[in-house]
Amino acid sequence: MLKTELVNPKNYIFGSTAAIITNISLIVGLETARSGKGPILGGLLTIALADNISDSLGIHMYKETEGATARLTVLATVLNFTARLLISLSFIAIVLLCSAPRAVPAAVVWGLVLIAGGSFWIARRNRENVLVETVKHLLVALVVILLSHAVGHLIAVYF
Repeated sequence: MLKTELVNPKNYIFGSTAAIITNISLIVGLETARSGKGPILGGLLTIALADNISDSLGIHMYKETEGATARLTVLATVLNFTARLLISLSFIAIVLLCSAPRAVPAAVVWGLVLIAGGSFWIARRNRENVLVETVKHLLVALVVILLSHAVGHLIAVYF
C-alpha cells in the first residue's frame, strides 16, 4: 500500500498544479506592477514555504478525513510539500538567472510546459483525449496568467 501511495498522482498533481500557477501568477503580476526582482523573489520564497506548508496541511487533513493511516497521511503530506517546493525552487532559479523582464516569458513557458506535461500524463493514464485535456488545462492557466497581468497593470497605474 505504501508503494502505491508513492506513485499515486493525487499526492503530486494537486499541489504541483497549484504551485505552478501560483508562481507564474506572482512573477507576472509583480513584474507587470514593476516591483523588481527583490519583491518577486520575496514572494516566491513565501510561496515556497508558507503557501506550500499550508497547502500540505490541507492535504494532510484531507487524508485524515478519508481515514487513511497515519503513515499514508504523512507520506502524502511530505510528497505534496516536496513536489511543490521543487517547483517553487525552479521558478526561483529562473528569476535569479534572468533579468526581471526576461524572467516573465521564461517562467510562463516553463510553467506551461509543466502543465502540458502533467496534462499529457494524466490524460494518457486515464485514457482520455490528450490534446483536449492539455488544451483545457493550458487555457485555465492562461486565464489566471492574464488576470495576474491585469492586476499588476492596475497596481502599476494606480499605486
